[in-house]
Amino acid sequence: MTKQRYFRLILILGALTALGPFSIDMYLPGFPAIAKSLHTTTETVALSLSSFFIGISAGQLLYGPLLDRFGRKRPLYFGLALYIIASIGCYFAGSIEMLIGLRFVQAIGSCAAAVASMTMVRDLFPVKDSAKVFALLILVLGASPLIAPTVGGYVSASLGWHVIFLILTVIAVLISLAVIFLLPESYPPDPSYSLAPGPIINSFLGVLKTPQFYTYSFCGALAFSGLFAYIAASPIVFMEVFKVSTKTYGWIFAMLSIGFIGSSQVNSMLVKKYKSEQIVIAVMIAMACIAVVFLIGALQGWLGLVGTIIMIFGILCCVGLLSPNTSALALAPFEKNAGVASSLLGASQMAIGSAVSVGISLFKAKSAVPMASVIIVSSAMALCLLLIGRRFIKTKVEAKQGGGAAAH
Repeated sequence: MTKQRYFRLILILGALTALGPFSIDMYLPGFPAIAKSLHTTTETVALSLSSFFIGISAGQLLYGPLLDRFGRKRPLYFGLALYIIASIGCYFAGSIEMLIGLRFVQAIGSCAAAVASMTMVRDLFPVKDSAKVFALLILVLGASPLIAPTVGGYVSASLGWHVIFLILTVIAVLISLAVIFLLPESYPPDPSYSLAPGPIINSFLGVLKTPQFYTYSFCGALAFSGLFAYIAASPIVFMEVFKVSTKTYGWIFAMLSIGFIGSSQVNSMLVKKYKSEQIVIAVMIAMACIAVVFLIGALQGWLGLVGTIIMIFGILCCVGLLSPNTSALALAPFEKNAGVASSLLGASQMAIGSAVSVGISLFKAKSAVPMASVIIVSSAMALCLLLIGRRFIKTKVEAKQGGGAAAH
């Protein structure tokens, strides 16, 4: 594979991966403006974020079988078209109920991009390069938290929150053109793949019964929920508790994202010296320790704005290191059912993420305690699952080794 083709594939797959996060991050600074415009509260506006997470979680299970049956690009075309239509609808939304519903539909469309991009990594690159490729996708994905909230803050303040969804529509159209003309079909349609409920359920169960998959996918999903807790709670914590402006919030969000992006790139160097399994266990322990300090500091009132930012930065660094490794390890055993495995991987992340975001919106406490509480519970559960699940993996397919080599 030439460097030019490699770069083009990473850029397009990264853009597909970033579409969902862009849809989240860009409108976060507009929460107060949306609440005022639609005559509701910020907590109620947060339900539009929850509906987005729920839509992505449900939609990923839909697209997995479709990607394995019809190839990668046809379901992707459908999802992108649905996303564009829903984004235009959000632009014209006149009530919070309409916005919540359209955000759900928008998520159903965007998750086609997320599932297809992860599946195509498994199609186009060798297993030994998976963790590296996922880290590069996170680098492209990093444009979302660096650019989106800052742009969203200025757009919301200057042009109104509706314009944010117009920008998202344009982004989706540009990505669609890149997919049509520049992205190759990586997996031919498989007429033998049945879309009947029975075989589909059996495909999902077959993946779920694989110890390496359920150990690393659910461990990664629980750890990743720390990111969702931060996303859901940050507008309240920073703009209502610490009283920062909409524009300042955008800059804080962008700065904190450097931890997530930077650590994912540090991972590219670490996987040259250590196995993904070793990185996961070490970082999982570190994340649990940081979460303990964060919760104690939040409960005792020791953390001001700067202290809270430092704690969140540490958590996001851990998530950035964990995500490419848990994803690569979870998908490594699969080739034929890569679409189903990718959809289950994404669905588990979004299902837990949507539960976290709903839980955060139910808290009435105006502090960082709800965020810290969710992070410490999820990281502790992830660590326990990792320690227990590893015992059930009889034959491990290493993400760092080529040829699907088995290590006992």
